[in-house]
Amino acid sequence: MRPLVVGGEALLIELDSAQEVAALHAELLRRREAGELGDVRDVVPAARTVLLDGVAGPGALAERIARWEVPPLARTEGPLVTVPVRYDGPDLTEVARRWGVAEREVAGIVAGTEFRVAFCGFAPGFGYLTGLPERLHLPRRDTPRTAVPAGSLALAGEYAGVYPRSSPGGWQLIGTTDAVVWDPGREPAALFAPGVRVRFEEVAG
Repeated sequence: MRPLVVGGEALLIELDSAQEVAALHAELLRRREAGELGDVRDVVPAARTVLLDGVAGPGALAERIARWEVPPLARTEGPLVTVPVRYDGPDLTEVARRWGVAEREVAGIVAGTEFRVAFCGFAPGFGYLTGLPERLHLPRRDTPRTAVPAGSLALAGEYAGVYPRSSPGGWQLIGTTDAVVWDPGREPAALFAPGVRVRFEEVAG
């Protein structure tokens, strides 16, 4: 864990893995709720960093955080969201081939995996979900699509994600969902937020 002061009121903490990011993010939220972080406005996780904004005296906080013993994140910590999915994606055959399984087995593998939202980005409502074991990590497509349909369940690298709206994308598309992952008129607007646990449940097409 490497805390770096990056501005008069900002602190960036570098970590070595998504698991460490998730654990530190949860610890920071707990301590902020307990009033231990002063007026910190935002705690924003990314792939290998956590940014704290609105820090009065970031240097002093950096020294404190460097001494913390951060407990591993409990597997059952965080709210659970279940998302219905039809496994009808155009890259399903290719994903099954890379995983060395039959197409019908892909749904079972994904359904048997509990994902966790590591961070959000790319588009409003798009969550980067971790949880796939390393042997199931996938490359991006050689040629990205110019338009991926909204609701597409996709895989790339160590992540899974659901496209909240139609947009270009190079991830492997394995299914679709009718779940609305981003609705500005809803509270909260995003179905996925850092720390949320996610399960994908197969439904008939």
